[in-house]
Amino acid sequence: MIQLDLQHAHLKEDVKAYQEQVHQIDESLRMKTCKGNDFIGWMTWANDYDKEEFARIKTCAQKIQNDSDVFVICGIGGSYLGARAAIEMINGLYAQKKPEIIFMGNTFSSSYIAQVMDYIKDKEVSVNVISKSGTTTETSIAFRILKQFMEGKYGEDAKHRIYATTDKARGTLKALADKEGYETFVIPDDIGGRFSVITPVGLLPIAVAGIDIDEIMKGLHDGMGEYGDADLDKNPAYRYAVARRILQNEGYDVELFVNYEMQMQMIAEWWKQLFGESEGKDGKGILPDSVCNSTDLHSLGQFVQDGKKVLFETNLYVEKPMIDLTFPSDDENLDNMNYLAGKSIDWVNKMAAKGTLQAHEETGGVPNIIITMPDMSAYSFGNMCMFYFKAIAMTTLMNDSNPFNQPGVEVYKKNMFKLLGKE
Repeated sequence: MIQLDLQHAHLKEDVKAYQEQVHQIDESLRMKTCKGNDFIGWMTWANDYDKEEFARIKTCAQKIQNDSDVFVICGIGGSYLGARAAIEMINGLYAQKKPEIIFMGNTFSSSYIAQVMDYIKDKEVSVNVISKSGTTTETSIAFRILKQFMEGKYGEDAKHRIYATTDKARGTLKALADKEGYETFVIPDDIGGRFSVITPVGLLPIAVAGIDIDEIMKGLHDGMGEYGDADLDKNPAYRYAVARRILQNEGYDVELFVNYEMQMQMIAEWWKQLFGESEGKDGKGILPDSVCNSTDLHSLGQFVQDGKKVLFETNLYVEKPMIDLTFPSDDENLDNMNYLAGKSIDWVNKMAAKGTLQAHEETGGVPNIIITMPDMSAYSFGNMCMFYFKAIAMTTLMNDSNPFNQPGVEVYKKNMFKLLGKE
């Protein structure tokens, strides 16, 4: 279970003062009467997921591993962020596993697309294209290029190396997949993109990366219970949700997500979409930003310490690292570092986090929330998903906004299509 510490948050209101509102919102989520109630399938997904499809994911993952040097994930936003976050957190940044996972369809950058295509041209490749509608422009551009590449390289066999994750019955991609004979997986109607890492959207890439998806689902399932009580004394996800609203009421309009593990930088990117797209509407919401310390203490650390007090920090600590090292001794000690000889590098990292907390909170006057997870395992990833899902649903509904739509995203698309000459 994820632990929450609000001792350093400088809250001027008592979290328990919001208990009645939390009970009412929790009831609306359970009874499916809240705003956006058509998109709360994630709440019970750990019980309701399609077991046959889940088994097919495992079978396909094994085939892709056997077939491929490279597995290209073609998607944007929720169609790739969650999977990439999970893979990097659990496997690390330099995992020696086959196949290599590469992401496309998440940019219009011609340089990036061209470099990927050049990189994979002499490798054995499989592709997973992910889009609910099949009309997402970034993904559609990349997939047309990938599709022609695959057909040129493999001929008729290309259809056995392309997998489509899309709507179960309609849409451009579903029609194309049926026509071409691609194996397909379903994006559930009642789970939005930024919540979809726990569905085939995320589970197929994660399984191909050699990660135990049963453990992810177990962590998600346990999170249903651990973060399922409306009692604020028993539910850290809801306490976190309330603390965010209290801090915004105090004038803090920016939340800085802080972690101390390089392999969790994509967790921060996933979190930014989940929180920004869920509550950034109706002229409301907290702006989500992120840093990876101690690296960013040498850049944004100055602003956090001494800059304008517009932000609070939410620290995600990990109790147990994936790998630890012992700092070596040196007889000459020319670098004067022997005072750390024999110490754990992870211990040094944790002391940096502790010192930073003291500096930012006590000297800088910056409120700090601390969230602690036990490790970076598949189980912990699934459990963390439920923690953040419940937190963002509650905190957005406390603002009387719909946590599950994203109307503002459509504005840039309309402008872009006009400029591109799309009719």
